[in-house]
Amino acid sequence: MDIAVIVKFLAPCLPFLLTMGNKAAEGASQKVGEDVWNSAKVIWAKLWPKVEAKEAAKEAAEDVAKNPDDEDLQVSLRVQLKKILEADTKLAEEIAKILQTHKSDGGSSVVNAQSYDESTQINAGRDVVKPNFSRTYNNPK
Repeated sequence: MDIAVIVKFLAPCLPFLLTMGNKAAEGASQKVGEDVWNSAKVIWAKLWPKVEAKEAAKEAAEDVAKNPDDEDLQVSLRVQLKKILEADTKLAEEIAKILQTHKSDGGSSVVNAQSYDESTQINAGRDVVKPNFSRTYNNPK
């Protein structure tokens, strides 16, 4: 299982997941989409007891919730989730099934989280700044 995909999937939802019950959580489905929100809630419900029990993991999750786009904070959370899931293979299998079910149900959000990130890196790193156009002209000479 790719922990990076889980973190990319959960990161935009964490501000809402950590404030469950508050009014702020009600707008989560509008921000991230209904299917993403529902899958994220199920995954987080399984992960949260383990995350809460481990202070470093809880702090990493709270940091990502405060700044979901920060790559460094996501790496920290990824390391903590990796430790948790390596120690609990049954939990890892359950989460993998949820992600697989989400993809097979037509929810492309998990795939999009990864492919969106990759396309962003490609677009930001290459031809966006200095596009490379090649043209062929038919010269009559």
